[in-house]
Amino acid sequence: MSRPSPLFDKLWSQHVVADVDGETSLLYIDRVFLHERTGGIALQTLEQDGRRVRCPERVFCTVDHIVDTFPNRSDETLMPGGKAFIQTTREAARRARLRLFDIDDPAQGIVHVISPEQGIVLPGATVVCPDSHTCTQGALGALAWGIGSSEAEHVLATQTLLVKRPQTMRIVFNGVLSEGVTAKDLILWLIARLTAGGGRGHALEFAGDAVRALDIEARLTLCNMAVEFAAFTGIVAPDDVTFEYLAGRPYAPRGAMWDAALEHWRTLRSDDDAVFDREFHFDVSALGPMVTWGVNPQHAVSIDDVVPAPASDSATRQGMERALTYMDLQPGQRIEGTPIDAAFIGSCTNSRLSDLRAAARVLRGRKVAQGVRAICVPGSMTVKRDAEAEGLDRVFLDAGFEWRASGCSMCFYAGGESFGLRERVISTTNRNFESRQGPQTRTHLASPVTVAASAVTGSITDPRRLLSAVS
Repeated sequence: MSRPSPLFDKLWSQHVVADVDGETSLLYIDRVFLHERTGGIALQTLEQDGRRVRCPERVFCTVDHIVDTFPNRSDETLMPGGKAFIQTTREAARRARLRLFDIDDPAQGIVHVISPEQGIVLPGATVVCPDSHTCTQGALGALAWGIGSSEAEHVLATQTLLVKRPQTMRIVFNGVLSEGVTAKDLILWLIARLTAGGGRGHALEFAGDAVRALDIEARLTLCNMAVEFAAFTGIVAPDDVTFEYLAGRPYAPRGAMWDAALEHWRTLRSDDDAVFDREFHFDVSALGPMVTWGVNPQHAVSIDDVVPAPASDSATRQGMERALTYMDLQPGQRIEGTPIDAAFIGSCTNSRLSDLRAAARVLRGRKVAQGVRAICVPGSMTVKRDAEAEGLDRVFLDAGFEWRASGCSMCFYAGGESFGLRERVISTTNRNFESRQGPQTRTHLASPVTVAASAVTGSITDPRRLLSAVS
């Protein structure tokens, strides 16, 4: 009888081509996704080395990181040198015969949004991309992780990758989330509780009643920030919610192939007696909305809490003191009520249709506070069209938000569009690092409903205050 195994071990063993040593294996990679910030360089270098893409039908490419999100956009971009990145990627992808989601493609969007949306990521598949948030796609029961540029070249040429095997960890969230509390709050709370390094060296499986109650888009949010927990990846075992989401999507199997795939997918779960290297159980019924106060996702508190005092140990204290200085906050200060300059809804973390619906529920019939710049960037052009079909764009526009085309936008600042010097922004993105959204911009991470509520009041606001007035 085989030993009971975690889901991660099953996915790993199903893709081993060769064991190199006790820690490292050569894995077969089912799907590769590229984007124009790193993908074009990898393709170009491969060509220069006289190599070709081994399995072009398994490689996909999108334009998302550098492209502007203004109406009537083109190859021209505010990012210095951005045009060259876009055109290099386009030309290299076409020469390699890859499926390219270009600027004018109706399915264009952020890589980690369109891969699930198109059914490119499937349960049990190995998925890599030269982007740290590839772990997002583990929400569908895939083994997905971010890689570097040299690894991208290797996998393009061989469809395999040398990988050091991580340990396993299971996070079990039980209980029922309260109104106004979301998957974003779950992951921020976890990182604050176990630290930003708490998952280092581990493949993380999310389980429990609270996780099973999440829809796929919420699970994508949860897994997206596994990398902010320093985990190798995040995974949710596939279930009927997963299968219903995938059915009929463009790259999902059909007919007899769907039936065969479904039979296999139903086996993709951790065995009942599986032993993990580390395991944590939490009841999250009393969890409230979370918001960050500092310069990494670990610096987070419940929205009805106060900014913490620096820790007693010197190393942690110095980091907290630096964060407080950068964010211009004081220990003991209530985080709720902190004035903001801008609000941003977007990124591969929280830009899907359900995120926009949740924010629109808060915004409907209300106006963005005077002096606050508010921007919404749908995660894909499909999300944008679907939102417009429901009239969500009018809700955002009537409230005073800018309504954009899809892309990564101001999730990160690399010389293009940004928020202003030292502006305070509440954002649905995944990183609140120094200058992440602009020169010395001060970013507070939160859920879409918290961002929407804060945009309306002009200060960081508990969304439950506004949701209680919504029928």
